[in-house]
Amino acid sequence: MRHFYLKILPFLLVTLTISFQNFAQKPDSSSFKGLEFRNIGPALTSGRIADIAIHPNNENVWYVAVGSGGVWKTTNAGITWKPIFDDQPSYSVGCVTIDPNNPNIIWVGTGENVGGRHVGFGDGIYVSHDEGKTWKNKGLKASEHISKIIVHPNDSNIIWVAVQGPLWSKGGERGFYKSMDGGTTWKKTLGDNEWTGVTDMVIDHTNPDVLYAATWDRHRTVAAYMGGGPGSGIHKSTDGGETWTKLTNGIPKSNMGKIGLAISPFNNETIYAAIELDRKKGGVYMSNNRGGSWTKQSDAVSGGTGPHYYQELYASPHQEGKLYLMSNVVQVSDDHGKHFEFMNEEKKHVDSHAMAFKPSDPDYVLFGTDGGLYESFDLTKTWRHFGNLPLTQYYKIAVDDTAPFYNVYGGTQDNGSHGGPSRTKSKAGILNSDWWITLGADGHQSAIEPGNPDITYGEFQQGWLWRVDQTTGETVFIQPQPSAGDPHERFNWDAPILVSPHNPTRLYFASYRVWKSENRGDDWTAISSDLTRNEERITLPIMGRQQSWDNPWDVDAMSNYNTITSLTESPVQEGLIYAGTDDGILQVTEDGGNTWRKIMLGDIKGVPNRAFVNDVRADLNDASTVYLILDNHKEGDFKPYVLKSTDKGRTWSFINGDLPKTLLTWRIVQDHKKANLLFLATEFGVYFTNNGGTNWIKLKGGLPTISFRDITIQRREDDLVLGSFGRGIYILDDISPIRDFDATAMKETTLFKVKPAYWYIEKDEVYGQGHSQYAAKNPPYGAVFTYYLPEKLKTMKEIRTEKEKELNKDGNNIPFPGWDALEEETNQEKPAVVLIVKDSEGKVVNKVDGTNKKGFNRVAWDLSYADRKGIPLKSTGGDQNFFASPYLATPGTYSVELYQRVDGRLQQLSTAQTFEVKPLGKGALPSKPITEIDAFRAEFQHFQQDLMATTTTLEKNLTKVDAMKRALDEAVNPTAELSNRIYNVKSQLLALNAQVNGNPAKNEIGERNPPSPQDGNFVGFVALGNTYGPTGNHKAAFSRANNQLQDIKQELNVLVNNTIPALEASLKAAGAPWIEGQGLIQD
Repeated sequence: MRHFYLKILPFLLVTLTISFQNFAQKPDSSSFKGLEFRNIGPALTSGRIADIAIHPNNENVWYVAVGSGGVWKTTNAGITWKPIFDDQPSYSVGCVTIDPNNPNIIWVGTGENVGGRHVGFGDGIYVSHDEGKTWKNKGLKASEHISKIIVHPNDSNIIWVAVQGPLWSKGGERGFYKSMDGGTTWKKTLGDNEWTGVTDMVIDHTNPDVLYAATWDRHRTVAAYMGGGPGSGIHKSTDGGETWTKLTNGIPKSNMGKIGLAISPFNNETIYAAIELDRKKGGVYMSNNRGGSWTKQSDAVSGGTGPHYYQELYASPHQEGKLYLMSNVVQVSDDHGKHFEFMNEEKKHVDSHAMAFKPSDPDYVLFGTDGGLYESFDLTKTWRHFGNLPLTQYYKIAVDDTAPFYNVYGGTQDNGSHGGPSRTKSKAGILNSDWWITLGADGHQSAIEPGNPDITYGEFQQGWLWRVDQTTGETVFIQPQPSAGDPHERFNWDAPILVSPHNPTRLYFASYRVWKSENRGDDWTAISSDLTRNEERITLPIMGRQQSWDNPWDVDAMSNYNTITSLTESPVQEGLIYAGTDDGILQVTEDGGNTWRKIMLGDIKGVPNRAFVNDVRADLNDASTVYLILDNHKEGDFKPYVLKSTDKGRTWSFINGDLPKTLLTWRIVQDHKKANLLFLATEFGVYFTNNGGTNWIKLKGGLPTISFRDITIQRREDDLVLGSFGRGIYILDDISPIRDFDATAMKETTLFKVKPAYWYIEKDEVYGQGHSQYAAKNPPYGAVFTYYLPEKLKTMKEIRTEKEKELNKDGNNIPFPGWDALEEETNQEKPAVVLIVKDSEGKVVNKVDGTNKKGFNRVAWDLSYADRKGIPLKSTGGDQNFFASPYLATPGTYSVELYQRVDGRLQQLSTAQTFEVKPLGKGALPSKPITEIDAFRAEFQHFQQDLMATTTTLEKNLTKVDAMKRALDEAVNPTAELSNRIYNVKSQLLALNAQVNGNPAKNEIGERNPPSPQDGNFVGFVALGNTYGPTGNHKAAFSRANNQLQDIKQELNVLVNNTIPALEASLKAAGAPWIEGQGLIQD
């Protein structure tokens, strides 16, 4: 039946060729999955937590909703974590709820419930019926922001959802929603269709038909924020959310803002409300008659960024009347809200949003903050931070040119600015301790002086610019200052820094005008006038119209408006500078700022009038070409706006190509070697085009669903570096295969060029740090091989079952392949991909098992020589005392060839690629000559084979002699002489064995033996465990051990080749039975 497969092989080849041609016409994301990004963290500052749910029956199981980073689960109270929402379309999560009737059922509301300038949005409500393993979207897809979910305590089919609705626009799905069928259908019972959503709700724990809901009017634009309105209020339902009554007795009459609700766990008559009032004032109110009337207890209100960012209210289940009001610093009351004090937040990040209690421990609290998760076991006296949640939100990132490993810098939401290594020498990976803080507050853009990585720049929000000396850690404030008579210097929340590509000490910085410094920021000169619209933002429409000054405006904790948001200078033409604004303008100067040409973006067909310039990038090769990334999401428009001009901005064309129609875009970067290769950072992943924007492909390998707000290329290493807004920093090591990718050439297997590999010894990790220590991945050690397979190599069974699947799909008969074919399937070795590494002389150094996946594949050779100490027929199960760690190949030129192994036969698939192995750096002492190291390694490998052969021979012959003794007992003509000969041979073998492995009696109690060949094995092993090379001491000890081994071998050879065969012949003559190992019995 083997002929069956041979007959269909031509058909298969034709089919594969057709499929390759189709792929060549339109490659897709799946083919690039093998190019995996790695997350480098960090987790030292973590990120914003939106909600926490503790399992009702197991206090060690927690679900954590991350405002910008998915849902995370721990089953061991935070020792380890697992992200469980990464494959869903949304990354922003507002709430998580465990079904009280069935804790296997988890509900998640996407889109966090804060009114901040930087929030992500969601696509509805999700449910999992298997503790977070799988998820299903259950609707409310136009909600964008879901505040809270409650499941009926007695009926899992009844779900209530507080939906705040869109922040940037009216409409959508907003209000109170109820489902009676497990989320299959929803009914809205509270809220309007324009601006009023539901921000909070609580349930009467004694009567689930009684619900309280807080509605909230709010709208944010690029220019301003309106945090309240007539729709804000408190409502009560006594029929399970079917109908509502607005509660007004004792409630303020003014425009209320965000309201947090709590119900006393001790008395269902007692309801609490934290109410935001005009101009960030407010108070805590209490009702002791189920909302019938309310009394103001105090003026307490969330502070910091403003109530819109916090205002959650929690009632302690352990102490009646104790309240926690979430805020920049949590406020705590022990008397039903009459008096509040600030909670102890020493050693804890401020800005708390979520809180959880344990029923079993009144002194335990768990807080979710902008800096991650904290727990206290002594009721907030002391804190422990969970430094193993990599949730940092990076606005922008930058890379330096430090050798051999470059550093990555970035500014974060409320967690300062950081610097950290792209990789380390540690086996553990990149630890939190490898990172450092460069600035505090909200970090934004970082920049590095080219050629001088000790000089970096960073900023706080609103343009607070600093120069940082990385050698001392000292900072110098260098923000340009207005002159006498100048207006307020309006800086954007994330003001742009630009280091000139023509002079590393020249800086550009921007407010509403562009500033230039020739001396690293010590002095500044304005090179433009106001380049924005320069408007009074209070006059601009919000909530659909111009609003009264007396309405609840709040522009305190948001960006200035009419500011410059992006700068670029052409690396080809000095003085050609572009400046983009937040109000729909792009300005161009071709003379270093003497004159400016204004481009009103609304004049470009298809561009909104006030499009926000997220990014403008001058082409790296052509002075006339510039790229523009626009953003209109703060008007409720999430379409991508990716444009290109080839005449310095006079005319424009869209290069969105086949990008999704709803995809907010943030940054673009051009490859420095291939002009048409562009990478795009978006709200939902990273894309690339290798044809200038006609077609875009999403890169998914190793990436969760997350927003990427910045992207850059480290040019020396060809690494693509991404700054995510909620999951830290990601690196795709070596993008050259993407650069070299040619769709028309992808019909054949391709092995791509190999980057030089570093030669060094990895550092051992610190032992015994426990499972909670966070460590991000380093790149694989050694040389990394990238190859492309047009199809996976398939087994006979896979070929058959795929064919049968098609037949079954069409309802056709499925033929029986026959017993011979099934036997061949059973006996067939699984096809494999193998890479063979050779040295400069063409000698095989090692073989590397490859992955067998359609599309791109990546594997690494760890620079080791093949283990050639010997191959036993089977494992003995014991410790052979052989040091089996690989010995490193030394610096030099190597090559790699790609093969497939099918039915035991190797077939080369592509031409070889040569590459270099280079020392990482110089040690304090010069290494031994490479030729000397290579010679010692070769000699030592031969010694190891010799030693293994000797010990194995000793072991097997000792076993054989024992078998001879038993055979003699069953011989027809046994003699005393034969018995004595067997005894003497065993004694000689045992003596030799003791010389190799030590005296058994001494070994039993740990007493030391005289030097033996095994000691030489150790010495040779450690001599090659570094890049320094073997010392004279190593060589002398090894030579002594080798000489001793040769003497032992000489005696053993006599026994094995003469004495024992003669003994076997004598046994046979005495009529002894056959002994295993003697071969076939010859008649």
